[in-house]
Amino acid sequence: MKKIGYFSILVPFLGAAVALQADNDPSTLIVTASNATANQLLVFNTAGKPIQMVSTQGKGGAGGNAGGIEANGNLVAVVNFGSQNVSIFERGNNGFQMKQLVPTVPNPVSVAFGAGHLYILGATKVESHRMFGSSVNSNPDGVVNLLLADKSAAQVGVLPNQLIITEKGATTTGVIETVNLVSDGAVSGIATLVTHIPPDPLAPFGLVTRGNDAYVTIAHSNEITLVRNGTVLTVTGSGTQNAPCWLTLVGPFLFSSNSPSMSISRYAVYGQKIVQDAAVAASLMGDPTDIASGGGLVAVIDGSGHLSIFSVDEDGNLMLLQTASTIPAVANGVAIVRGEN
Repeated sequence: MKKIGYFSILVPFLGAAVALQADNDPSTLIVTASNATANQLLVFNTAGKPIQMVSTQGKGGAGGNAGGIEANGNLVAVVNFGSQNVSIFERGNNGFQMKQLVPTVPNPVSVAFGAGHLYILGATKVESHRMFGSSVNSNPDGVVNLLLADKSAAQVGVLPNQLIITEKGATTTGVIETVNLVSDGAVSGIATLVTHIPPDPLAPFGLVTRGNDAYVTIAHSNEITLVRNGTVLTVTGSGTQNAPCWLTLVGPFLFSSNSPSMSISRYAVYGQKIVQDAAVAASLMGDPTDIASGGGLVAVIDGSGHLSIFSVDEDGNLMLLQTASTIPAVANGVAIVRGEN
């Protein structure tokens, strides 16, 4: 018991130290994509100052999705919906440089790194591309059809031995589904519907994974669910805030960005519990379109062209560090890139 007590006391102080370090760490950057016809990677420091713009060599046009940009160490993947490919950038001494362009089977909307692969969710399929160091194989080693395949795909996340995927539903209720990974990490088989989904799920949307757990929003039903081993274990309402769409985790706290409430809510998550402890942990200047966390920071982009950057303390309190008004209203995806230690 003494060890547990010591650990519980130590963790908050570690959390505070991490947040303080991130606030002052010039190597921590926030990235998003312009999502324009001539798509660009947009790079900001933690003060919200734009420091780099790099062509993705592709076309934007994604919408109604999450995870359109993903970071993995010094690598960043960006979807080019309009040109049916994904750009891979690598961070070096002179900032981010375009590394390669990976063609996709359908138009891509969401990306995730894991299990030695880059996973790309397209409008109707999900595909896996093996990685060799910092390079991504241009040819997929697995492609699986989605259950609805109605071009309403929203986000992909990585769990042990499987992917979890949301489809909002274009003309019907949406679905949450899983796709198995074979031993080498490639997608295989057929997509499987998650069991015990609430009746008539309206727009399953954003998700975040940790270990065996996936937290998934059902945006238009104002619900957040916990999925484990292909089954919904917990359903929690969003209270006074409407349309929790996008999620991120910081320690024991789950943050949802809510549109059209223009807010961020905070939940405590433990075991099978999802408990809302702050309906409005922060207010935003527009309808949020994605959220990300890392290094003691939370970053949110919104449809009014703002990038909002918050620090997070040991109690899950958000403190606004900066709001940048220099991103396009149609910007897609946000990620935080940590510098090498």
